[in-house]
Amino acid sequence: MELLQEKYNRLIEQLKSLKQAAVAFSGGVDSTFLLYAAKEALGSNVIAITARSLSFPGRELTQAKNYSESLGIEHFVLDSEELELDGFSENPKNRCYLCKTELFTKIRNLAKSKGIDAVLEASNSDDNGDYRPGLIAVKELEIYSPLRQVGFTKDEIRILSKEYGLPTWNKPSFACLASRFPYGESITPERLIMIDKAEQFLLDLGFWQLRVRFHEKLARIETDEAGFALMLDPKIRNKVYEEFRKIGFIYVSLDLKGYRTGSMNETLSSSELSYGKGISNRD
Repeated sequence: MELLQEKYNRLIEQLKSLKQAAVAFSGGVDSTFLLYAAKEALGSNVIAITARSLSFPGRELTQAKNYSESLGIEHFVLDSEELELDGFSENPKNRCYLCKTELFTKIRNLAKSKGIDAVLEASNSDDNGDYRPGLIAVKELEIYSPLRQVGFTKDEIRILSKEYGLPTWNKPSFACLASRFPYGESITPERLIMIDKAEQFLLDLGFWQLRVRFHEKLARIETDEAGFALMLDPKIRNKVYEEFRKIGFIYVSLDLKGYRTGSMNETLSSSELSYGKGISNRD
C-alpha cells in the first residue's frame, strides 16, 4: 500500500501542476478515481463533463451526476450522438476512433468556453496492451491521460478506490453499448435499446459483471463465475430467455468462455490489433 500511496502522490502533483482541469467523466471505476484525485489536487478548479448518448445507459448518467454533486464539483452534460457520425453506424474497425474524436472535440470546446485548457481522460496502463483506437484520438487532440502516465493499473485503481471509500471500487467494468456489436454489424438506435434493456434485466436479476453481445437475432451473454452459477437455476434461466424474447431476440446463448473485455476484437488480425496499442500522449 505504501508504494501505491507514493504513486497516488505523484498523480496529485501532476494534477496540481495543471492549475485547473476538466475531467471527461463517465462515472466508471477509472474516471471516478481520477475525478476524486483531481478534486483533491485542484479543489474548485475542476469540472466534470459527461456525454449523453444512446450508447450510454441512463443509469450511468445518473450515477455520474450524483457523484459529481457529492464532491461539490460542477457537472456538465453534453449530447454526443455517435450514430450521427459519418460511417459510425456501419461499425468499422476504427469505430472507437471516430467516436472519441467527436467526443473529446466537444468536451475540449466546452472546457475552453469555461476558460479551461486541460482536459483529462481516465484510461489506465492496462489499456496500453489492448486494441484501443480511441487512444489515437486522445493523442491527436492533446488530451491528458494522467492515470496512464503515472502507470496505474485497473487493480491498483480499485485498491485505492476502496481505501478512499469511493463507491465504484467494486463496480463492474463498463464499455459503451456500441462495443456489443461485431465489426461490420450495423448499429441502430433500436438495437442499442435492445442491448440496454437486456443488460439492465440481468443486472436487476443479480448478475454483476456481464456483456450482452449482439448477433442479429441471437444474444450472446458473457458473465463471470457468479453469473454462471445464477444461470444454473432453471427459474433464472427461463426468466432470461422469456425476457430476451420479449426484447426481440429469437435465440439466447451463454458464452462458455465467460466475460472478458474486448471479445469482439478476437476476430481481428495481429496487425489490426496493433493499431492504437502503447499510445502515450504526454510522457
